[in-house]
Amino acid sequence: MKKLVFSVLFVIQAVVAVAQTGLTGKVVDSKTQKPLQNVVVSIQNTNFTQLTDVLGSFTFTGLDAGSRLVQIKSAGYKDQLLPVSITEGSVTDLGTVVLEEDITAEQELSLITITENDLGDDNSGSESTSGLLQASRDAFQQSAAFNWGQARFRIRGLDNEYGTTMINGIIMNKIYDGRPQWSNWGGLNDATRNQEFTMGSAPSDYTFGGILGTQEINTRASIYRPGTRISFSGTNTNYSWRTMATHASGISQSGWSFVVSGGRRWATEGYFEGTDYSANSLFGSVEKRFNEKHSLGLVAIYAQNSRGKNSPNTDEVTRLAGETYNSYWGWDNGQKRNSRDKDVEEPIVMLTHYWKMSDKTNLNTTLSYQSGHIGNSRLDFPDADNPDPTYYRKLPSYYTSLYDGTTYVGDTPENIANAAAVSFNDPTTRQIDWQFMKDANFDIPDGRSVYVLYEDRTDDKTITANSVFNSQIADNIVMNAGATYRKLKSHNFQNLLDLLGGQYFEDTDSFYSGSSAQSDLNNPGRLVVEGDEFGYNYNLLADVIDAFTQFKFSYRTIDFYLAESFSRSEYQREGLYRNGIYPNSSFGKSEKYTFENFGFKGGLTWKMTGQHLLSFNALHMTKAPSLRNTFPNARVNDFVANNLESENISSIDASYIIRAPKFKARLTGFYSMVENAMETSFFFGEGIFEGDDSDAFVAETVTGVSRRNYGVELGMEYQITSTLKVTAAGNYGRYVYANNPNVSINNDALAVDDQAANTQIDFGQAYLKNYRVPGTPQQAYSLGLEYRDPHFWWIGVNGNFLADNYLDVSALLRTENFFQDPNDPLGLPFADIDQATAEGLLKQEKLDDFFLMNVTGGKSWRFGKTTLGVFASVNNVLDELYKTGGFEQSRNANYRELNQDVNNPGGVPAFGPKYFYGYGRTYFVNLYIQF
Repeated sequence: MKKLVFSVLFVIQAVVAVAQTGLTGKVVDSKTQKPLQNVVVSIQNTNFTQLTDVLGSFTFTGLDAGSRLVQIKSAGYKDQLLPVSITEGSVTDLGTVVLEEDITAEQELSLITITENDLGDDNSGSESTSGLLQASRDAFQQSAAFNWGQARFRIRGLDNEYGTTMINGIIMNKIYDGRPQWSNWGGLNDATRNQEFTMGSAPSDYTFGGILGTQEINTRASIYRPGTRISFSGTNTNYSWRTMATHASGISQSGWSFVVSGGRRWATEGYFEGTDYSANSLFGSVEKRFNEKHSLGLVAIYAQNSRGKNSPNTDEVTRLAGETYNSYWGWDNGQKRNSRDKDVEEPIVMLTHYWKMSDKTNLNTTLSYQSGHIGNSRLDFPDADNPDPTYYRKLPSYYTSLYDGTTYVGDTPENIANAAAVSFNDPTTRQIDWQFMKDANFDIPDGRSVYVLYEDRTDDKTITANSVFNSQIADNIVMNAGATYRKLKSHNFQNLLDLLGGQYFEDTDSFYSGSSAQSDLNNPGRLVVEGDEFGYNYNLLADVIDAFTQFKFSYRTIDFYLAESFSRSEYQREGLYRNGIYPNSSFGKSEKYTFENFGFKGGLTWKMTGQHLLSFNALHMTKAPSLRNTFPNARVNDFVANNLESENISSIDASYIIRAPKFKARLTGFYSMVENAMETSFFFGEGIFEGDDSDAFVAETVTGVSRRNYGVELGMEYQITSTLKVTAAGNYGRYVYANNPNVSINNDALAVDDQAANTQIDFGQAYLKNYRVPGTPQQAYSLGLEYRDPHFWWIGVNGNFLADNYLDVSALLRTENFFQDPNDPLGLPFADIDQATAEGLLKQEKLDDFFLMNVTGGKSWRFGKTTLGVFASVNNVLDELYKTGGFEQSRNANYRELNQDVNNPGGVPAFGPKYFYGYGRTYFVNLYIQF
């Protein structure tokens, strides 16, 4: 009888199991056909996610019938996105899924020229944002990242403050300027490869995002493929050498898993002269799985980076010294020493609780703490001659462009002789003379330094708490929700690095006298030494809360989503010095400034067939001004910018997508509008104000900026044969200023009774409408061919044409003030203005178009469980010389002075635009072993 009962129960259990609706499969390596463990398998638009077991197998049960997309991914392999049809009451078997090695995993992503013009570190590009219903880049995004990135191409013409970068759900965009600091995890390529991307305003499971897209880096220890990987690389770009090692344990029987990784990058000199580089990176992730519902993970990231910057140069300097010339360095005791170093050291610690509340609901909560510092060094010489070898008085153009009033005198015998005799004409004097500065300090009898090296220092402390909730609340409905709180204390000050042989430095401003010269009236007459704070000293305080909800609906022929967000930002400045110019508005805490913002977005995907899709996305949101723009002159006072408002941001895009077995393509049209943006800059201008004091060092604030970006993206790849693939990508954009924003100039020298109204001068509209937004090629095209041999070697070549890159124009020169004669008692315009000449002076310069050819290749060998491989690339094979960007100098701030400088008979302006250059021919070779 017992046997009969057990037999009946067994049959019933088997019938129930067969009747379940599910999905199963097995994942193997394409080379060895061996099973792959810890591969992440997930069903798109649901909360179903699994890791493959030791046999490479996975099984889902309790699924709803219908068409689904199954994503299969693992670090070091190409992702698979498979359409499947799940039948009610049966388990669909995918069979064996083959993963191929991802050759782009060995490619260098950061080949962009690093210059002082970058407001952050490696943060001017936007190649980090990609993807639609997938975690890997399509043909367009591959081109944007690996081929066009070296030319400073920005996707959709947008700065990456309009995208969101996250690690384990924690937003890594800085509150100060809205941009991520890539150096915070630089050199940890192997540890940060588990990434998910969205393109534009497409939905993300982790955040509301922006109009550029989102990037989520997942460092959960249990999802890493077990094994060890060691690599060594050589290149001639930012650094010369790189070594990395990573080990992942996999999940033990007791539920523990860990990952450790470390790397070093270094160079005595990079591609540009005097650009030293030293970076050390460490990463650790450990996770304890307590049961099926609860896991706890701890992640620590330490990435220290120090690099020498390279200078932007005028055409005159480049013609005399070459495009790799860098004016920031000089010989010091037989070593090349750069005066403009950037040092970044901001370690991160994260603690995450993973709660699987049910098969369809997850809640992940992360606490994060980040501290450390960023320092940007430079020389100070308040009572001495400028040591910059490209200072305008040291160049021939200073003499050949001279005027005496309105009379040209650059061709006098004296000036011709002076132009021939200037020090820059001698190659031995084209660099900073460190010994001269030390000798000058030594000659001061009382030990006072007139030359010092200091750094603009920022010490941030950021606490972040984040929770992300995901739940499949109905058969075809997934809810995503999240909330984040961030608290920042940012300490900003000047830090004295080197007295250059002297004994002390006077903490006063030599441009002023009396109490106005004091940087801190609470401690007047300070004498500072190395390691002391001086000059300016203040805290920026911020509390930011943001939350979002999102609902995704998935049906047989259509998917759509709706999302909304709310954020609240509260900013405050705390002055630690009582500045002599602004004694009543520099010390202590300012009032708090609060911004509340909302966002709404939605979109749909129409699955016309299993291979053809139409996708639409639309967004409207407001965005708080950055902390940087809220207090534009924070070093000396707590004044806020005029007309301070949140930005208004709108975007829409539409895509036609093909996903056939041999042919994949995406054609996208996009449009975005950013209104009420703000831009700040600092410079010395001549002829700005009326009267004898028309020259001044000023802070410029441009408010109410509107930018309109629209265009078309295309990415295609076709598998001609099993070994030969062709790819094509293109971008045609038009990115313009859409209005005439307002310009105001702050001149500290005009301060009276500590009033902002006395120093802030409104110059009215800047006529920027229809000028092109600078900083990126607005056209980019790529064609590539790749061959993958069955014997595990491959080679690829692509050609890239980039066009429509424009110079950054000066807003001040486009105001009515440009035409006003500062010496006219009635403030009338210059009497000799020529309309055609004026249009020529104010026409925006279009940089030359250029062509880049890149070649990549590699080979791998398998010995049992060990893989040995080599990857190599040569970029800009034809050694094309090209400019990646630049800016107008605002020194000649009125019509007469600019016309005399630009059109002087000597032919070379003294204050011409400064340009940044891309790399010439560069190489990257990587050797790796994994086991």
